Amino acid sequence: MAVSRQRFPLRAFYARPVHSDFLRGPIIWFVSLAAALGTAAIYPLQPAIAEVSGALGTSLGAVGVALACGPVGYLCGLALLVPLVDQFPPRCVLSVQFGALAIALGLNAIAGQVWVLGLVVGVLGACSSVGAGLSSVTARLASPNRRATALGIVTAGISAGILAGRVVGGWLADLIGWRAMLGVFAAGCAAVAVAVLLVLPPVAGAHNRGYFATLRSIPGLYLKYPALRLAAVRGALWFFAFCAVWSGIAVALSKPPFSYSAERIGLYAFAGIVGIFATRIAGAWTDRVGARRVILCGLGLAGVASAMLAIALPSTVSTVLCLALFDAGLFGAQVANQSTVLAIEPSAPARFNSAYMVVYFAGGSLGTAFGATAAEQLGWPLTALGTTAVIAGAAVLTLAYRTRVGAVSVPVK
Repeated sequence: MAVSRQRFPLRAFYARPVHSDFLRGPIIWFVSLAAALGTAAIYPLQPAIAEVSGALGTSLGAVGVALACGPVGYLCGLALLVPLVDQFPPRCVLSVQFGALAIALGLNAIAGQVWVLGLVVGVLGACSSVGAGLSSVTARLASPNRRATALGIVTAGISAGILAGRVVGGWLADLIGWRAMLGVFAAGCAAVAVAVLLVLPPVAGAHNRGYFATLRSIPGLYLKYPALRLAAVRGALWFFAFCAVWSGIAVALSKPPFSYSAERIGLYAFAGIVGIFATRIAGAWTDRVGARRVILCGLGLAGVASAMLAIALPSTVSTVLCLALFDAGLFGAQVANQSTVLAIEPSAPARFNSAYMVVYFAGGSLGTAFGATAAEQLGWPLTALGTTAVIAGAAVLTLAYRTRVGAVSVPVK
């Protein structure tokens, strides 16, 4: 045994538990900013779709199809890339992902064919799952009594990235052109790729399970862990509702009697700023009172806001206020819900996060399609009330079931 300890001193250091000593406040905020940039990388071209179409000499529809490759790539990244942060040293995996983002953004900046744009956007989507990887690393390295608080800070960064990617991308595209704008994002990702190696603690992979064995194990997690099943189903329900509201309201506001421009509709997204602050608060409260109470409060707030949206649309102020409360409730519920997933196996949470996020994102994709179609065919009031019913279903599910952590059944606070 003495020989073994002398032979592998570095491995022993890497294998020891690492929590708050290595993941202090400044590092958590750096992780949050990195998650914001990584998540934002998939969005900056969306406001510049007309300029891209003109530069490539193709139709708006063709560019739209190319940009749709991003969400497909993101789903693949959740399934295939996020588990890597458990398999290998996290800072190395995340640095490579940011480096790949920088290269992909640079390639898009010089793309001359729409099919090249679509192919590279798919790679961008896959690598932008780095935000989910960063949240997995945060859950692994944060101290148990501060895990949800830290996760709330990182989730706030991801939420900010979703908003800022479109806003900053559109502003820079107008200021310096869409190709130069992508160059700015590429430079930022390259800088973060280096910073990740310097800032994150040098911990090794959490287990020796092979990569393909890890991927094969993910479907079985749903059968083995009731906590994961519960979190995935209710998360998919409210992300369905979230995406349905935002896609549906865009259709409703573009039609008479409103007939708003795309720019004016886009300004409604600023209501999401409240949701960013809500993630920080929800994380702290989850550590204090438990995930179940935070989830129910968030769903209650979002359900009331969704119901009010059915009649609030004629008033811009009322609509923005309802959207702000809606986002705050669901963003808060998401932090608490995800914390229950990442606590199932704290030493290696990435594959659980991957399993959760795939189902969660699938719910959102269905919600996007439903919202746009329902708003067109059924009208906005019925669409909003339909999302309220889905949120109520997630709340009933939360009230009806208790979760199991590992093999031991425990009540949720």
